[in-house]
Amino acid sequence: MTRRWPRLRHPAQAVVAGFAAAVAAGTGLLMLPMAKAGPGGAGAMEALFTSTSAVCVTGLVVVDTPGYWSGFGQAVILALIQVGGFGIMTFASLLVLLVSHRIGLKARMTAAAETKTLGLGDVRSVVTGVVKVSLLLEAVTALVLTLRFATAYDESWPRAAWLGVFHAVSAFNNAGFALYSDSLMGFVTDPWICLPIALAVITGGLGFPVLFELRRRWRRPWAWSLHTKIVLWASAVFLAGGSVFITALEWSNPATLGALDTPGKLLAGFFQGVMPRTAGFNSIDTSQMNPASWLGTDVLMFIGGASAGTAGGIKVTTFAVLFFVIYAEIRGEGAVNIFHRRLHGDLQRQALTVVLLSVAAVATATVAFMVFTDHTLDQSLFEVTSAFATVGLSTGITADLHPGLQLLLIALMFIGRLGPITVASALALRTRHRLYDLPEERPVIG
Repeated sequence: MTRRWPRLRHPAQAVVAGFAAAVAAGTGLLMLPMAKAGPGGAGAMEALFTSTSAVCVTGLVVVDTPGYWSGFGQAVILALIQVGGFGIMTFASLLVLLVSHRIGLKARMTAAAETKTLGLGDVRSVVTGVVKVSLLLEAVTALVLTLRFATAYDESWPRAAWLGVFHAVSAFNNAGFALYSDSLMGFVTDPWICLPIALAVITGGLGFPVLFELRRRWRRPWAWSLHTKIVLWASAVFLAGGSVFITALEWSNPATLGALDTPGKLLAGFFQGVMPRTAGFNSIDTSQMNPASWLGTDVLMFIGGASAGTAGGIKVTTFAVLFFVIYAEIRGEGAVNIFHRRLHGDLQRQALTVVLLSVAAVATATVAFMVFTDHTLDQSLFEVTSAFATVGLSTGITADLHPGLQLLLIALMFIGRLGPITVASALALRTRHRLYDLPEERPVIG
């Protein structure tokens, strides 16, 4: 009797299955003896955690990336970051295009679900556009970094090129993996290292739909879509606000910004304000930041970057939608209007669902940390939020956690990268369509 494999009825199931398969493949490769710098192979937990963190473009680690992994292991991590940043279905569709020069209906549906494409007809152009934009911006960033590593830090050209490519790909994909044990703390006052990486993080965090539209209509801002306007407006607010917040609170902290001169403080404050957009690089010691800075960073990480890109979090569009919903309710308006456009009711419910599911995931995991470890609420919430928002910033407790809690962080990274709604839709047995409406009644709110 022939065994039948379970059918993936919903595109979300294909996306989740694709990411799970990539994590499994990456785990297998990282467990090979040649992937580890020392003798023997990597442990299952180290390989699984690193693979998940790379595919989900997070950057949290349980081992020292440059010291534990060999050149082959680092190359595997880089490949997983790139594939995870593209999106598994996007990458699969690209392979299909290269082989057969066409994409079938099922592949278009799964790619559309992953890239948030509105129509099936433009999936091919979106897939090729994602690849072109990613490689172009990564190449420009890698070139700048390579020149700086070679000319200012006496690195050989092959080594400088490897450092440039690795950090460029990691930055654009908002991954935060670094080939230095202290991340980028050794370059805290070097604008030729910090600024290109920060700009790559910001660009990747805008999302591919925004980048495509800016490329086509950068001279006509009045013609930009509502999505692009929201992303640019919200991103500017959070980038400026986060940089000012971190710089002000850490200005006199001798363990972070206090020992730097004024230009160095401004550069480091800006860099640290950019990274909560879901890239886990750090140029100052995150574990030595003030608790108030941790809490502010938690908020920035939870919000994250833009949809349909390499960023994590609930997304700035989700936050902006709920902000304008509250604003409209306070003003007593019957409809929610954003930039002279009326917002559809379905989007409001979707935004509320994303936020509540995300809060539930973060709160539940934080309680587990508080119950099973001696770490403070500040540290636990920071680590959990960083994992769920696929950021990668850490207070330094991840490597010493019990394997059970590391598995919890793995689950959070996976859910955070795909989105709670996508994972919930994939787990649903079937889609239900109600054929009737029930009687309406209004409970008391507030």
